[in-house]
Amino acid sequence: MPEAKTKSKVYFIPVDNSTKQEEAVLRLEVLLKKSGFLDLIASGDKVAVKLHFGEQGNTGYVRPEYLRVICDQVKDRNALVFLADTNTLYRGKRTNSKDHLKLAYSHGFIPDKVNAEVLIPDDTRKEQVQDVVIDQKFIKTAKIARIFWDADVIIGVAHFKGHIMTGFGGALKNLGMGCATREGKLAQHSDVSPFVIASNCVGCKACEKACPAQAVVIKNKKSIINSAKCIGCASCIAACKYNAIEINWEAGGRDIQQKMIEHAKAVLENKKDKEVFINFCLKITQECDCLAQDDPRIAPDVGILVSTDPVSIDKASFDLVNAAAGKDVFKQAHPNRDGMIQLNYARELGLGSLDYDLILLTP
Repeated sequence: MPEAKTKSKVYFIPVDNSTKQEEAVLRLEVLLKKSGFLDLIASGDKVAVKLHFGEQGNTGYVRPEYLRVICDQVKDRNALVFLADTNTLYRGKRTNSKDHLKLAYSHGFIPDKVNAEVLIPDDTRKEQVQDVVIDQKFIKTAKIARIFWDADVIIGVAHFKGHIMTGFGGALKNLGMGCATREGKLAQHSDVSPFVIASNCVGCKACEKACPAQAVVIKNKKSIINSAKCIGCASCIAACKYNAIEINWEAGGRDIQQKMIEHAKAVLENKKDKEVFINFCLKITQECDCLAQDDPRIAPDVGILVSTDPVSIDKASFDLVNAAAGKDVFKQAHPNRDGMIQLNYARELGLGSLDYDLILLTP
């Protein structure tokens, strides 16, 4: 892992909205080969590829054709490889391993197609949970899926996009939230207590239906949130079309990002010089791939980036997307969220550098 004061190399190959997927796949091959970052994989290494398989109805996730390229190049190094993600707090098809795996298959992540096993760990089984003592400001012992801890190498494959809780999500979020068990996710969300703006609420019950903890009820045609039951997953905020549910973003929005980064630190605790991150700045959407719908673009396609530094690759992705859009699209989409909190805290914890050298590759 690079020292916080060094400049990290970030390789970038452009892909725009007019680029056909077949061509984009070929560009990914060029990017991985010319960067040389996969050369850190040794023969016999067990390589975990962490990605998001997309929620039912979502189309923003990184396509399986790209994962095939990554897995092929890992196997070219005589290493073992598998794709994996963890289960979620919110209600949907990804709350348990059986349904989550079926959803992954339905989105094309079939072992024969991606040239790798596809695994969804069941964190209700203690042997599939790893406790990592990190003794940080918020998290003393992080709970992550053991499948990532036991791997020799981790490759983080992230769809760079907006996020309702963290402003944007990329390599760091893919690690911190994405590798955490449900208990670890709950620890990150525990300070997020939404409240209802009664004047905006129309009593449509969308929040009540979305809440996985049954913490929302409708009384007198207004939503009421039971903070004692709330798990802070923000499903109600995402479901509300009337801007009637909010949180104290100054506290909650800061703390959740810092807890997420502390979990990312736990994931990388035993992966020194054995991590690679690939960000896809394609179909950049306002919300996470957990959104069960075809979320429209908020910025033009930019391209694909690769680095061994999760902080640098996220900062480079952020800069490239906003430069292409001519504005801060993430701040526009989520004006109360400051995504730089996660980057600054990750730098503070030694996860990487905000200073990077962007190496442009021609298609």
